[in-house]
Amino acid sequence: MWIIGLIIAGLIVGALGRLFHPGRDPMGVLATIGIGIASVIVAGLLIGHHGVLTFIVAIGIGVLLVALVGRFTARRAAT
Repeated sequence: MWIIGLIIAGLIVGALGRLFHPGRDPMGVLATIGIGIASVIVAGLLIGHHGVLTFIVAIGIGVLLVALVGRFTARRAAT
């Protein structure tokens, strides 16, 4: 059951990461969920299970990952 919660949290964090990152993002829904899940896992490892603090840190990590993925996919699409 925790995997469903992780996917839902990943979708929310990934969507918020895309929302807070300015500009156009060439990602789909699955990439957004993947970035969100990675963000939640990294935040959980760094902060621990502290609820709202972990969620806020996960959003920050999500924004960073969205920027990195957007930069690498934009560079690959331009060549």
